[in-house]
This record gives sequence, C-alpha cells and structure tokens, in this order.
Amino acid sequence: MSRDELEALQLRRLQWTVRHAYENVPMYREKFDAHGVHPDDLRELGDLSRFPTTTKEDLRQNYPFKTFAVPMEQVRRVHASSGTTGRPTVVGYTERDLANWATVGARCFRLAGVRPGMLVQNSYGYGLFTGGLGAHAAIERLGATVIPMSGGQTERQIQLIQDFEPQAIACTPTYLLTILDAMRRKGLDPRATSLKYAVLGAEPWTEQMRAEIEEGLDLTASDIYGLSEVIGPGVAGESFEHQNGSTIWEDHFLPEICDRDDLAAVLADGEEGELVFTSLTKEAMPIIRYRTKDLSRLLPGDARPNMRRMQKIRARTDDMIILRGVNLFPSQIEELALPVPELSPHYQLELTRPNRMDELTVVIERRPEVARGEAEAGAERLVKDIKVHIGSSVRVQVAEPNTIERSAGKMKRVYDRRGLGE
Repeated sequence: MSRDELEALQLRRLQWTVRHAYENVPMYREKFDAHGVHPDDLRELGDLSRFPTTTKEDLRQNYPFKTFAVPMEQVRRVHASSGTTGRPTVVGYTERDLANWATVGARCFRLAGVRPGMLVQNSYGYGLFTGGLGAHAAIERLGATVIPMSGGQTERQIQLIQDFEPQAIACTPTYLLTILDAMRRKGLDPRATSLKYAVLGAEPWTEQMRAEIEEGLDLTASDIYGLSEVIGPGVAGESFEHQNGSTIWEDHFLPEICDRDDLAAVLADGEEGELVFTSLTKEAMPIIRYRTKDLSRLLPGDARPNMRRMQKIRARTDDMIILRGVNLFPSQIEELALPVPELSPHYQLELTRPNRMDELTVVIERRPEVARGEAEAGAERLVKDIKVHIGSSVRVQVAEPNTIERSAGKMKRVYDRRGLGE
C-alpha cells in the first residue's frame, strides 16, 4: 500500500486501540482522565502526542493482569520480564495477538535472509522471556524449520551446528560471540560452519560487534528489535541487504521519537530521541505511547519503502553513566575498544567511588593470541582514545581470556559498586 493508505490504516487502528484501552483498562481510563484527554480527541495521527505516556513502572503497579483489556478466558498465553529490578512486567496475548506476532516476526526473519525450507537454530531462551517462543513462532510462520535449542549449553549448541548444519541462528549478539570463542577453543574453524545468517537482538550492539561476528563466522548478521511490553521480538527487523537500521512494521506499531526531557515534544524524522511505541492491533494488552528507554531516530524506508526504519539501537537512557559530569554510554566504550586489535569484545564497566570521587574501570579481556605486554599497550591506547573522544578519564584493566562471565541471554555490562564501599 502507499504511504497515504498506510497512514489511513494506522489512524483507524489507532482510534480503535485507544478506545479499547480506555474502555477496558482502568489504568488507561485514569491516566487519560487525569491528563484531560478522551478517545474522541484522536482525530488524526498527530493527536496521539496529547495522550500520556506509559512506563514500565505503570505496568508493574498493575501486576499481574490489571492491564489486560479482555477477559482471561480469551488470553491464550502470558509472558513476563525477568523482574530483576523489581516486579516483573506481565503481558498477555489473544489467539489473534499470537498470529499477528508470528507474522511480524516472520517478516523480520525474511528480511534477515532466512527463507522457507531453511534450518534455523533458535538459541534465544524459552520460558517467560518472549525471545524463545517469539522467534520460534516466527520461524515456523515463515515456513522455515526451527531447532528449539534455547539458550545456554554452549557445547551442545556447537554440536548441533556441526550435526544439523543449520543455515541460520537466532540469539543475542554477545551469546553468538560466546559460541564463536568456544569453537576456537575446541580447535574448530568458525568460518567453516553451515551458518550463513544470524538474527540477533535483545540487547544493543554496535557496528564494531557486527564486524567481529561476521568476520569470525563468515555470515551476515542482522538486527531484530522488540520489547515484551510492545509484543516481543518482531516489532522491527533489519534487511541483510542494507544493514542500515530496522524496518518498523507500521501497520501494527506506531513509532514516535520524543525529546527525553519533554515527552510531549515529538521530534521530526531524522532527529535522535527516546523511542516511544503504540500498538495498533493488540487485543489482550494494548499499549499506548510506551517509553522504551531506547535512543534512536526514524529514517525513510529502504527494504520496505513505505515503512520507516529505526536507526540501530546503540544505547538506552537507563544505561547512561554520568561520570564526573560527563554523560557516556557503554556503546561508546565498545565502539572505541573493539577496533583495538590486542583486546577482545568481552568487557565490563565497573563504577566505584574511592575518596568520594566516581571512577570508571573498563575490564576487558586480551585476545588469546596476544601477549600480556602487547595487550597492556593496547589498553593504554584505549585510555587515550576514551579521553579524546568521550572526554572522560578512565582506567582500563586487562583481564585474561575467558575470565569475564559469559551470558546466554542479555549481557550485563555495567556494575555499579559505588554503594559497596569499594
């Protein structure tokens, strides 16, 4: 459809969604009333900015099922976040929601290079986390064959890659690096596997990490984007042919880029700000102007010209570190560290406060084939690069290979030890 036709469809679906939420979810009725807005006020797409945003804390306060807009008899599945920083956020799906989720996910896998008949190793974690089952349904919907491996058991992952010879793998980017390293330790050539495509998401990753993965495994790695609160993996997907940001499936999700300091200010396409999503077709749990905390910008479409792209997520507002007055993100450190040939992609950031002054230490492994002294020299160059490009003085501590904890899911990068007396 043309862009005009798409926007007409968006408006019809948006008006239905906002009314559905207002009439069936007390949280939204209270928020809209307190904000002085009503579903009747939504006459054009631009009117959405008049409505209040929804936060993760809103969902936590309505735990577990108070955000559901349909009776529980119509809910076919529930998922939840890990809840590591508080109560988990719970999401529900009707039968139609699950079908739509599989469809948008299948679009993402197809854009990433996966085709019907291919074998795909799904190494996202199954369970309450949306990654495993979300990717699973998408692969099947596309007409490909899924290997439901789930996360972890790295030795078993490698064995299945060798035995089943899948053409594609789906997991977090940091876990694919873990598999890559484990292959090398076993004396295997990672570039000689059957893998041709990787569909990677669930955490921010830089172009430098993409280059490390693609060179190490001789495959094409593309991004898949999603949040449990919005639907799960499948909100947007990157074309393996363009690798220049992910196409947002705007017939199901309406994106906005908002000023981080003034969420009523919706920014123009091309400007960077916080990504905000509104669902357009979700029945069980409509979501209105959900704050993702992800920093991005909206760009013209490429692989699907009538639908806009979102720039690759490289940072989250809640990952931001304020170090002696300077704002920095883990991705900025990663962009500078990965090109240093003596240092590996495995790193952690440790915040401490000795002598009442915040300090940041970058703990990063040396590459196995690099001598300790050479790695120390690389670390010194990294210290200077960070000072020049970011403006902060940090310490870089070289760790031995395979000493930094690996993760089969989302990698924790920042360890704040300022309250531990260290």
